[in-house]
Amino acid sequence: MKTVLITGTSSGYGRETARHFHSQGWNVIATMRTPRPDVLPESDRLRVVELDVTSPESITAVFEAAGPVDVLVNNAGVPSISVFEGTPMARVREVFETNTFGVMAMTQAVLPQLRERGSGVVVNVTSSVVLGHMPLSAVYKASKMAIEGFTASLALELAPFGVQAKTVEPGACLTTNFAARATNGGSLDALVPAPYAAFAKKAMDDFTGQDVFTKESDVAETVWRAVHDTAGQLRFPAGPDAVRLAQAK
Repeated sequence: MKTVLITGTSSGYGRETARHFHSQGWNVIATMRTPRPDVLPESDRLRVVELDVTSPESITAVFEAAGPVDVLVNNAGVPSISVFEGTPMARVREVFETNTFGVMAMTQAVLPQLRERGSGVVVNVTSSVVLGHMPLSAVYKASKMAIEGFTASLALELAPFGVQAKTVEPGACLTTNFAARATNGGSLDALVPAPYAAFAKKAMDDFTGQDVFTKESDVAETVWRAVHDTAGQLRFPAGPDAVRLAQAK
């Protein structure tokens, strides 16, 4: 029976991905910064483990607790919606610590066992922002574009050892709390300098008003497909809006 370790499983894509792999008979290590076992099925094949991907000690501890892992899904992320001019550099660094450096650190920690075993998959969940030009996403897009480039190069390094690296690019999921988390618990207005106010309002209205968007299940199913892909595909758009963006490129 195979084991998947998924980061950021307390809600949204991560939670649905954990449920999906569990429903398919896998062992699931579901990690969360603040463990909430009640949000996932109670099962001897599913363990909820505390993890902060920005902490080297936490990363070491989670792999010691997990044991052998066949697949790592780097899903944990910090969303960010803002006008760049109004974004404090401390917030920029916070986004990159989780979205970029956290993904790299988790990947580096799992690679020795995958390489030695000669099999395994690393799936890095990025975003459809990498597929098009979207306002209010400069910091977030930069953090996710870095992982797209990282994964493309990593896949070449791992191929001789029978290990794969993939990215899954979710579209806009309007049923999650992305927008609230993206403003760091505050109001978007507070992050937008006055000259940008009208532009930012229209951009947010367009974002929240779109009629084609991604569901959590779209992402879970696409992660599953990426893990089982044998055609060498690197990037997997997830959700109808992401697929549309990918096809338009």
